[in-house]
Amino acid sequence: MKWSLATYTGQAATGLAALREDGLLVGPAELKRWSGLLDLLEDWSAAEKVLRAIDIMEAPEIAYDALLTPLRWPRKVICAGVNYHRHVVEMGGRPPGDGWKPFFFLRAPTTTLIGPNDPLAPRLREPARYDWEAELAVVIGLAGRDIPVADALRHVAGYCVANDVTARARHRRDEVPADAFSYDWFAAKSADGTLPLGPGVTPAFLVPDPQDLRVRLWVNGELQQDESTADMITPVAGLIAAASEVVTLEPGDVLISGTPAGVGAGRGLFLRHGDVVRTAIDGLGSLENTVETRPGRAV
Repeated sequence: MKWSLATYTGQAATGLAALREDGLLVGPAELKRWSGLLDLLEDWSAAEKVLRAIDIMEAPEIAYDALLTPLRWPRKVICAGVNYHRHVVEMGGRPPGDGWKPFFFLRAPTTTLIGPNDPLAPRLREPARYDWEAELAVVIGLAGRDIPVADALRHVAGYCVANDVTARARHRRDEVPADAFSYDWFAAKSADGTLPLGPGVTPAFLVPDPQDLRVRLWVNGELQQDESTADMITPVAGLIAAASEVVTLEPGDVLISGTPAGVGAGRGLFLRHGDVVRTAIDGLGSLENTVETRPGRAV
């Protein structure tokens, strides 16, 4: 049975546990040697061996109040843009040819993250046209710089589900001195509480092929995105290699690998107060977040 490393809250404390794919949260005794998920990732070479030996069916059930985002304090959240062929087409472009190097942007690494069932409640006063983006998230376990593609997956601790919610109205600005400065990635991508991540981090040894995963997203029960990670322009290994040419990847870094076709922007559809967004990747679990606007603020 597949399972993931989850962070939960209960009895006035938080803890590290294992979330089975049948929804049961359990507490293998082996996890007690680490204070949390980041502590485990910093010890990944030893931790992986311990995790492989866990008998998940024998671990005792844990009572809890809520699941938090599994990695509450990642060092970096690195996001790939333009990384699915059909998504490029739906946004009016042409998929890049051979030799294309992926590009990345950064998200605020703590304040943007929310848990698998937390409300989507961005703190913006003006209408921002928030859009959904279901994505595969890659969690780094082994540090590295200038990582070869052939070795890249060895640096992965695990995978989880992400929804890279984006403020489309804030992505471009007109009041700039030159067109080269018109893109505002910070405002579009780093609003508080706009990156649901979870429900847990599934160890990489339980994911045979990250390029053979089905990614789906529903809004109010209506399917909006349904694609295989096989449609990625640059596979996960290539993304890791490319990102590591710019920065040293560290344990606890999260690499968000891009969204497939089916976002709202291509059809003029955006999230509204009360919308329920469910994001799922087969074998990794699902997120369900409700959009909640606040008095004096608009989505």
